[in-house]
Amino acid sequence: MPRHALGVVSALVLASTTVFFPVLAQDSHRSDGWHGDGQHGQGHAENHDWYQQLKQPGTGFSCCNGTINGVEGDCRPTRAYLNDDGQWYAQVDGRWVLVPPRVVLQQLAPDGRSHICASKSGMIYCFLGGSPKI
Repeated sequence: MPRHALGVVSALVLASTTVFFPVLAQDSHRSDGWHGDGQHGQGHAENHDWYQQLKQPGTGFSCCNGTINGVEGDCRPTRAYLNDDGQWYAQVDGRWVLVPPRVVLQQLAPDGRSHICASKSGMIYCFLGGSPKI
């Protein structure tokens, strides 16, 4: 392989590592049973009481349109990080997505972790950024 091609491949590997393994990402699966990969319905029932108090910025509508049984819950814990550009990125159903600034709530969740409220189609209603794990 030509030298310039190796340099390009090396740069791509380094760039993909930076995108897929952010420094400020939160733990996804922990020994205490907390799962935070943004799967629809996962973790909703345990947090429903405070989820239902969240209001969408600008509209005042509820962020939580799900039921307490957790299967239909649209708010859930997620992994997230704040990029160097000041934008939040979070997992929604296992995929990393850019969180629109208009849906970011300026408060911490009671557990200090990131949480997202999004429909099954991926529309994000609200997001709470957690404290980064250092």
